[in-house]
Amino acid sequence: MMFPDYLFDIAAIGWFAVLWSGYGYYADYRGKKRPTLSSTLDLYRGDWMRRVLMRENRIADASVLGNLERNGAFFASSSLLIMAGILTAIGYADQAMAVFQDLPVVATDGRTMWELKLATLLVVFIYSFFKFTWSMRQYNFCSVLVGSAPLANEEKVSPAARKAFANSAAEVANLAGDTFNLGLRSYYYALAVLAWFIHPAAFMVASTAVVVILYQREFRSEALQVLRAGKDFD
Repeated sequence: MMFPDYLFDIAAIGWFAVLWSGYGYYADYRGKKRPTLSSTLDLYRGDWMRRVLMRENRIADASVLGNLERNGAFFASSSLLIMAGILTAIGYADQAMAVFQDLPVVATDGRTMWELKLATLLVVFIYSFFKFTWSMRQYNFCSVLVGSAPLANEEKVSPAARKAFANSAAEVANLAGDTFNLGLRSYYYALAVLAWFIHPAAFMVASTAVVVILYQREFRSEALQVLRAGKDFD
C-alpha cells in the first residue's frame, strides 16, 4: 500500500515542530549542566556590567548596546520584508506556482498545499519578528540601566547595592541576548522549510541538518572554546 502524499507532508511538518521545540528545550536544559555559547556569553555580560560600575566614562558601553540593538532592528526589518513577500506569493499563488512548476527540483503540489507551505514559512518569520523586536526592547532597557548606573566615586551607594544593580543589568542583557539567539535560530529553521517545496523528505532531512548545525555551533564550536579560554570561569 502506498503512503499517501498528504500523510507524508503531515509527518514532515510534525517532525519539524518536534525538532524545533525539542532542541529549544534540550539547549536550555543541557546548557545548565555544560558550557554553551549562550551560558558563556552570560558570564561575560555579568563581567561587563560589573566593570561598568568601575568606569566614569560609559560612552563605549552605550555604543556597544546601541550596536546590539541595531542588529536586532536589522533582522526585524528583514523579517517584515520577507513576510510581505510571502503574503504577496500567497495572494498570487497561481502565478507563483506557474513560475516554479517547470523547475525539476520543485514538487508539483496543489494550491492548498502550496499555500500551507507558504503559511508555515510566514509563521516562522512572524516568530522571528517578535523575538527580534523583544530583544531590541530588552537592550533598550539595558541602556537605561547603564545610564542610571551609580558612579564609581558615588560613596552613598553600598557595595551590596552595586552588586545587585550589576546582577540585574547583566540579567536583562542576558535575556536580550538569549531572545536574539532564538530569533536567529528561526532563520535557520526557515531554510529548512524551503526544502519542503522540493519534497517532504527533503524537509525532514533539512530540519534534522539544521538542528545538528545548531548543536555543533552552540555546544562544540571553536568560538565556544576560544571564549572559554579567554577567562577562567571555574
